[in-house]
Amino acid sequence: MKKNFLLACLSGLLLGSSWPTYGISLLLFIGFVPLLFVEQNLRKNATKRAGLKLIGYSYITFLLFNAITTWWLWNSTVFGMFFAFWLNASLMTLVFFIYHKVARKANAKTALFFLVVFWISFEKFILNWDFSWPWLNLGNGFSYNHKWIQWYAYTGVFGGTLWIWLVNIGIYLSLKNYFELRDLKKLSKGLLCNFSIIILGIYGSLYLYNSYSSKTIGIAEVVLIQPNIDSYTEKYNISNLESAKNLIAMTNGVIDSTTNFVIAPETTFANPVLQENYTNTEAYKLIKDFTKTNPHINFIGGYTFYKQYQSIEQPSESANRFKNSKNKWYDMYNSAAFIKAHNEPKIYYKSKLVAGVELFPYKNILQPILGESLINLGGSISSLGTQSNRDVFSSDNFNVAPIICYESIYGNFVNGFVQNGANFLAVITNDGWWKNTQGHKQHLMLSKLRAIENRRSLVRTANTGVSAVINQKGDIVKRLDYGIKGVIKAKIRLNNNLTFYTKYGDYIARISQFLSMLILLTVFLRKRTTIF
Repeated sequence: MKKNFLLACLSGLLLGSSWPTYGISLLLFIGFVPLLFVEQNLRKNATKRAGLKLIGYSYITFLLFNAITTWWLWNSTVFGMFFAFWLNASLMTLVFFIYHKVARKANAKTALFFLVVFWISFEKFILNWDFSWPWLNLGNGFSYNHKWIQWYAYTGVFGGTLWIWLVNIGIYLSLKNYFELRDLKKLSKGLLCNFSIIILGIYGSLYLYNSYSSKTIGIAEVVLIQPNIDSYTEKYNISNLESAKNLIAMTNGVIDSTTNFVIAPETTFANPVLQENYTNTEAYKLIKDFTKTNPHINFIGGYTFYKQYQSIEQPSESANRFKNSKNKWYDMYNSAAFIKAHNEPKIYYKSKLVAGVELFPYKNILQPILGESLINLGGSISSLGTQSNRDVFSSDNFNVAPIICYESIYGNFVNGFVQNGANFLAVITNDGWWKNTQGHKQHLMLSKLRAIENRRSLVRTANTGVSAVINQKGDIVKRLDYGIKGVIKAKIRLNNNLTFYTKYGDYIARISQFLSMLILLTVFLRKRTTIF
């Protein structure tokens, strides 16, 4: 029992110590090995209540993994942090428990193959449900070492997850055979083979990195604004007009006749604006006059919009009722607005929302039970509205994807913008909620993956760090760190070519989902499978 407990703790510590930006990525290749031995010990020794004990040990592993890597959630929401730890660790544990059940009925090769495809299927699932929290999807673990995973342009992050599991299982089998046969020669051969898989992946990526020439159909000059306003004490106490004046003042002496874009962070204009009156507000008029004075400039900035409705019935799934009113409703939107001289403004609504902060999870089911008392994970208790299309802001030959904060961690979601014609990516965010911790640094690293997957230049403007310019290979070529007020001016390359991953998205996950279901049906409908 003590041995299994220590092995479970070791797995959790290895996985936690592998994560960006302070971790050692190579530890991902051995992080699951101790836990695989825990499962084997419980199954082979016919331990009483083996399944229940595996749940306990696995939960220790995954709780440690979550706590070490995402403890910084504490700064924005204490309850939300504990809820995220509990839920994510529980789901990971469930995956391992189901693998345990399959391993008791199937041969070893089938069971381990199932573990790989089922884990990938799990990662795909958590991309799309209402409690979505894919921060710890394994392929994200290489975001700091972006030169190792240039082939994400073909596979996306699920290629990284597959790589990690293949090596973990290979090392586990090599050690398992050694403990059974005590054949040092076979152990050396097995470890060398797995080491070669790691080297081949890295070497192949370095080849792609060094041979890739950034595609260019044009150049855009961008100015990124980082206001450095405290999210807790200042941001929501500043009027939209003051924010507009501040942004324009920060561009003085920076913009010139070659500047194409001025981009401001998420919820730069934090005070809610009735969307139908938006163009009549003083803040809008000031920004509009700014673009008229500089007609070559396209302005993108974050807004909080809302719409009002008069209806007895709920007018939309995301609509919220005004307090003390039976027939007045509103939809609130975290938005990006595109403003250009002599053009009508364009608006995009953030569509990947943070559960409990921007989204009431499974509102139709839970609201009748909980009423208005949403399990608040640190934000608003009302759901925000979204949109179904990945709209691209277009001007002349410039087509920019307006990606808002949390959306940047979803690879297949960002693909939608590129498939709709985006030739560069713009992430507007507000990472100040997490203070100066690993949170905003990890978020920055994930933007590098989106640049690689789509081979698009990516610009990132944050309320308070890190604002950055990332090239098509994932290199950060310019940055403005946390706690600094300032601007970045840079020229970026535009690209219209589509990568294999952009075209086909999460195909590895889709194949894995099919194979998972096939194996589950085969294993539990027959006494013993002989698939392999």
